[in-house]
Amino acid sequence: MRQLNHKKMRLILIGIVVAMAMGKGNVRADFTFGEPTNLGPTVNSQSLDTIDCVSYDGLEMYLERDSGGYGGWDLWVSTRETIADDWGAPVNLGPTVNTSQDDICAVISADGLELYFGSNRPGGCGSYDIWVTRRPTKADGWGAPVNLGPPVNTSALEGSASISSDGLELYFDVGATRSGGYGSDDIWVSRRATKDEPWGEPMNLRPTVNSSASECYPFLSSDGLLLFFSEAAPGAPLRPGGFGNVDMWFTRRASVSTPWGTPVNLGPIVNTSSVDGVPRISPDGSILYFASERPAGSGGYDLWQAPVLPVVDFNGDGRVDSFEFTTLADHWGENEPSCDIGPIPIGDGIIDVEDLIVLSEYIGQDVDDPTLVAHWALDETEGDTAYDSGGQNDATIMGDAVWLPTDGMVNGALLLDGVNDCVTTEYVRDPSDGLLSVFVWVQGGVPGQVIVSQVAGVNWLLADEISGALVTDLKESGRGGKPLVSETVITDGNWHRVGLVWDGINRSLYVDDILAATDIQSELAGSGGGLNIGCDKNMTPGTFWAGMIDDVRIYNRAVQP
Repeated sequence: MRQLNHKKMRLILIGIVVAMAMGKGNVRADFTFGEPTNLGPTVNSQSLDTIDCVSYDGLEMYLERDSGGYGGWDLWVSTRETIADDWGAPVNLGPTVNTSQDDICAVISADGLELYFGSNRPGGCGSYDIWVTRRPTKADGWGAPVNLGPPVNTSALEGSASISSDGLELYFDVGATRSGGYGSDDIWVSRRATKDEPWGEPMNLRPTVNSSASECYPFLSSDGLLLFFSEAAPGAPLRPGGFGNVDMWFTRRASVSTPWGTPVNLGPIVNTSSVDGVPRISPDGSILYFASERPAGSGGYDLWQAPVLPVVDFNGDGRVDSFEFTTLADHWGENEPSCDIGPIPIGDGIIDVEDLIVLSEYIGQDVDDPTLVAHWALDETEGDTAYDSGGQNDATIMGDAVWLPTDGMVNGALLLDGVNDCVTTEYVRDPSDGLLSVFVWVQGGVPGQVIVSQVAGVNWLLADEISGALVTDLKESGRGGKPLVSETVITDGNWHRVGLVWDGINRSLYVDDILAATDIQSELAGSGGGLNIGCDKNMTPGTFWAGMIDDVRIYNRAVQP
C-alpha cells in the first residue's frame, strides 16, 4: 500500500510540476561524492599509477605507470567486458605508442579512434608536447603517434590534454615558460570549426580559472559544461582554499559558448591532506576517478574511484517534499544546476522530466547526504548526551537544559534557560575547509545571545545585540573581514530556521529559508576548536540562549534554501 501511495504521489507531483513549469536560470551546481574506494591490486601496482581516462563506452580505462614498461612513464589500458564487470589487469600499449621517454596523460576521443597524450620523446617542438595516435576501429591496435605541431605545441611544456566530445575543443596544461600565462602551470584551450580543420591558436583560460598557483590535468565532462583539474605535484604552488596538499577542483559554464566560472574545490570527501589529483569523470557522469597517495593504497599513487551522487535535499532540511518539487517547477526548462540531478548526477544542462524522475524516487525516504557533517536532532527525552546522526560528534548537555520531546519544529527540542545551559562538542570542522552551511531552528532568545559558536574561534550565528537580527561573525581574515548583519529579527518569540551559507565566494544569511543578507568573502578564517550551541565561545554570561533550539545541521556544501 505504501508503494502504491508513493506511485500515486509521483504522478500527482509530476502533474503539478509540469503545470507550474516556468523558468529562472542560473549556473550553480549541486552534486557530491560517496566514499572513495581503491581500485585494488588488479589495477594498481606497487609503483606509481595515475588515471588518464575512461572510454565513452565505459569498457577501456587508460592509465600511466612509471615502471614495468619501456622506460620512463608508459601508457597502459585496462579493459572489461561490460560496465558491470571489474577492471582487468592493465596491458602496456606497446612500443608503437610508448618510448624510452615519458608517455603520459592520455585522453580518448568520443568515437574511440583517437588517443591524445603528452610525451617528451624526440621529434617534438621542445620539452613535453601533445601527440595523437589513431586506430581504424576499436578492435585494431594504435598506430604511430603524430605530433600536433604548432600552434598547439611550442618549446614550452604542453602536457595533459582533454578533447571535447564533438572534437572541436582541446584543453591542455602549459608550463610557465610559455608567454601569456599567470605564474605557474596554466590551462589553455585550442579550438577548430570542424574535425577536418587544424587546431587554432591556443588561448589561456585567464585568471577566472588560472592563478599564480598551478592548474593542470584538465578534463572535460562529456557534455562540455564541467572542467575538472588539479594542482601539480607537491612542491608546486597551490590554490588557496584546499586541504593541505594537491587537491581536485572544477569549474562550470552555462553552455559551450559561455565563459568558465570561478573554480570550486571538490571538497573533503575526495580531497584529503594527502595528494589527490588528476580528476576524471566517467562519460555517464556517475563515477569520479582520480589518483591519490592516501593511506590504504598499493604503493605510491593509486587509482581510486568515488560515486557521484545527486543532492536531492535542496534546502538541507533532511527530507524531499514539496519544496524540492516546487524548486524544479520554478526552473523548468532552464539550466539551473542547483537542482539539475538527472538523468546523471552532474546534470544534463536542463531542468526537465529527467530530474523529476530522479527526485520522485526519494519521496518518503530518509535522505542520506554525505555532505552532512553533523546533525543534532535534539530529540532525546533524557540524559546529558545529544547524539549526532550525521557524524561522530555526540555533544554534551551543560547546565540543566530540559528535553521537550513534543515541542520542537522537527520532533523534539531542547529548552535552554539563558543562564548556563548550552550544548558542547569536540572539534567538528574548520570553517576554512571549503564550502560550509549551518542551519538551526530557534525560538525565543534576546539580543546579544548566541546560537552557535566555535571555541577559540568566533560566533557562527547569533542575534544582534541591539536589534536581535541574525548576524554571523564568520569572515575572512585580515582587514577585509567583517561581520554580516541582517535586518531580520529572530528574537520575536516565534520559531525561525536560521542559516549561514558560504559557497566559496558568497556569504549568505537565511531566515525561514529566505535570504536575509549576503556579501562576498574570499575565504573564511580558520579555527580548530569545538562548538558551543547556545552560547558564545567563552560561555560569557549574557550570551546564553534563552529559549528552544532544534535540529542543528552542518554541511560541507552550499545548501540552497
